[in-house]
Amino acid sequence: MVEIPDSLQCLCTASVTEQAGSYRIEIPREEVEEGELDVGEFYRVGVLTHTTASSPSESLDAAPNTSPDAQQRPPVEEGDVREVTIETLGEQGDGIAKVERGYVIIVDGGQPGETVVVDIQTVRENVAFAEIATDDS
Repeated sequence: MVEIPDSLQCLCTASVTEQAGSYRIEIPREEVEEGELDVGEFYRVGVLTHTTASSPSESLDAAPNTSPDAQQRPPVEEGDVREVTIETLGEQGDGIAKVERGYVIIVDGGQPGETVVVDIQTVRENVAFAEIATDDS
């Protein structure tokens, strides 16, 4: 099992391309726009080999007219109940938590440092909205 450090900023699938005598790994636009990456900054990059089951070419065979990024769905669904840790506050005072692949969950009433159980209310491509679950028992 690989240990993933708390400082992980981005986890995505990409291919290596050659350009002008060097090689390039492209980060999906959403990772910069919605994540914590800044254009022009330097980051350490770890590369994991893919297995046959996660090969981009296999994914393309399954859905020939879509890219691997387009096929990737949010890691949560409406109605899910998840335990999350609030990392920070958003501009409007809501708690911000991140789950798999850096996917953002905005939690109404969440406070930084809290670990809470939430009900996922609304899911969008790059963000979900949740409420802290109440114990009705």
